[in-house]
Amino acid sequence: MTAEGDENYLTTAEVARRLQVKPETIYAYVSRGLLTSTRARGRRGSLFSAAEVERLASKSVDHSGVVERIESELTLLQDDELYYRGHPARSLATTSTVAQVANLLWTGDQSAAVGFSAGEVPLARAAMGVVPDGARLTDRLRVAVAVLGAADPLRFDLSAPSVTAAAGRLIGTLVTALPGDHVDSGATLGARLWPKLSDEAPRPEVLDAALILLADHGLAVSTVAARVAASARANLYAVISAGLGALDGQYHGAAPTLAYEFLHRAQQDPLKALSDQLRSGEPIPGFGHRIYQHRDPRAEVLLGLLGDHPIVGTIAAIAERTPTFPNSDLAIAAIMHAYNFRPDAGDALFALARMIGWTAHALEEYAAPALRFRAMGIYTGQTT
Repeated sequence: MTAEGDENYLTTAEVARRLQVKPETIYAYVSRGLLTSTRARGRRGSLFSAAEVERLASKSVDHSGVVERIESELTLLQDDELYYRGHPARSLATTSTVAQVANLLWTGDQSAAVGFSAGEVPLARAAMGVVPDGARLTDRLRVAVAVLGAADPLRFDLSAPSVTAAAGRLIGTLVTALPGDHVDSGATLGARLWPKLSDEAPRPEVLDAALILLADHGLAVSTVAARVAASARANLYAVISAGLGALDGQYHGAAPTLAYEFLHRAQQDPLKALSDQLRSGEPIPGFGHRIYQHRDPRAEVLLGLLGDHPIVGTIAAIAERTPTFPNSDLAIAAIMHAYNFRPDAGDALFALARMIGWTAHALEEYAAPALRFRAMGIYTGQTT
């Protein structure tokens, strides 16, 4: 223990002033091993080596807005279940519309429904038409979001009514503008999206359930990106663009496509597809999850909607030989195969669904202090 008043040690308050952070952030540094806490003899509180504090200060940039935990009232992941504002997502997927669930996430009211009206459809289609013919649907969505944002003179109105109206209009416009047959705007969002993804006889309840179950999943990387943008008071279109950018990564939004390709091989010979995947040393696409331990409730609902379709038997044959379980990526891939969706449909479905969640998180962030995200920068380069 150090002697009280030792000039080589600083109190928590003194360290906080020197580093320009809140006192609670000091203990976060301790947990990270960046500072060493020493109990003060004869009094309560901790002391910190002045030399160690100075070394940290010399390497750090100002970081007064560091946030390590984000409080949210939206989504709970607990005991292998998913809840939206306390409501089980698996129940919402089969008893509510996408519009009702969006309103629940955006306003907390499940009794009302948002409107997914179509706005500047010709402009959105023109924007989507700029990309090369071989571009994915998500590429078209990303370009269209940017163009629609530039065309909205009221995009900087961040009041909740304005944001929710813009979000409903944006999602409705994007679905309508995608290549494919048009369905009346009075239909459910899943019914309007179906002919954009498949020529098979429509089962809109399957897409509606998928849109609900994929709408949000807590602080996934794309959601954090969206919240950071909202913290800087970026408008909704920019927030959605930030989410789409993170979603484009191979470890996030591309997961349904990887599962789709694996399931394509497995349809011919499940055991060989599994053997080849294990031999590659890579994880089995569409199986297991970092949060869920025994089951993915989203996958259970979606695979259940497929009934006794042969693709469900293929998945069961693989699951019997693995210690893990099917996740939502595999369930989306199964839907794609069952109804002959276009190969890039899974990514687009994921993106459109997650726009609902990003909007909800943006609304929370707009109500929080601005610019509260600031990672602590530790300089490790050469000094003169």
